[in-house]
Amino acid sequence: MSSKPIVDLYPAIDLRGGRVVRLLQGDYAQETVYGDDAVAVATSFADAGAKWIHIVDLDAARTGDPINRPVVAAVAKALRGRASIQTGGGVRAVSDAQALADAGVARVVMGSAAVADPKLVEAAAKVVAVAVGLDHRAGEIAVHGWTKDSGVQLNDALTWFPAASAFVITDISRDGMLQGPDVAGLRAAALSTKIPVIASGGVSSLDDVQVLAEIPELGGIIIGKAIYEGRFTVAQAVAILRDVNFGLGSGAQ
Repeated sequence: MSSKPIVDLYPAIDLRGGRVVRLLQGDYAQETVYGDDAVAVATSFADAGAKWIHIVDLDAARTGDPINRPVVAAVAKALRGRASIQTGGGVRAVSDAQALADAGVARVVMGSAAVADPKLVEAAAKVVAVAVGLDHRAGEIAVHGWTKDSGVQLNDALTWFPAASAFVITDISRDGMLQGPDVAGLRAAALSTKIPVIASGGVSSLDDVQVLAEIPELGGIIIGKAIYEGRFTVAQAVAILRDVNFGLGSGAQ
């Protein structure tokens, strides 16, 4: 009997111009600002029991200019020994992965660059753990900050990256909408690869957390807007995952 992997919570911090923001479906024109102190936000997540923090540099994702990297480094320094940092956005070369590793990041997320050149993941993985970000609309991968379609199908991309330590799969149509995750699609993806899948996009309630946590082989859940909008707390989500991970029954009851 195979054991179910641990499902980790990844509360998300999206950075734009040094501020903590959220975009609606990846639209840079539809931005909500939630704060100016990413270190304080990340620390509050760690205080609530999160062992990972997911950070996205939206500026770097769009332009390649890593203007938020000092903020990422500050978060990593503040949480060293307490929580690990996974960060993406503009990670387009081994040198980017190296710079983030030097900044204290435990895992980088490569999206557009990985889809364009899968061998890049193998090279970067020699420097730091790499998750491949597969952001899709109806199964087609979108790249360059979700502004362009790639012509690549999600199911195909899942077979391209043997050196990846995880896949971060985002259904763009659900991101920031608080309308629930693509449970069926995430389950199919998780069962089609031996590499852990981290779910992203659409989580709106503790029930969503519960349902996702029970998907066989799922490795994590990224949650952003639902936390910032007060739908539930990081501590509540952590409690549900603890119950599922250790077979204690439903934490949502």
